[in-house]
Amino acid sequence: MPLIQLVIVLVVVGVILWVINSYIPMQSTIKRILNVVVVIVVILWLLSVFGLIGDLSRIRVGK
Repeated sequence: MPLIQLVIVLVVVGVILWVINSYIPMQSTIKRILNVVVVIVVILWLLSVFGLIGDLSRIRVGK
């Protein structure tokens, strides 16, 4: 993945998260949980992109 594409994806995710946090009324605990989940997903995705962890499509939730 080219570096410019990586930066664009990170900027888009950041802007979407900012819009959700700024303009959608939610309890602060729900916003905090949403922010933590998005950060964890982005970190896992970045680790996968750079090859530091295996393929994320093999992760299964449930049966």
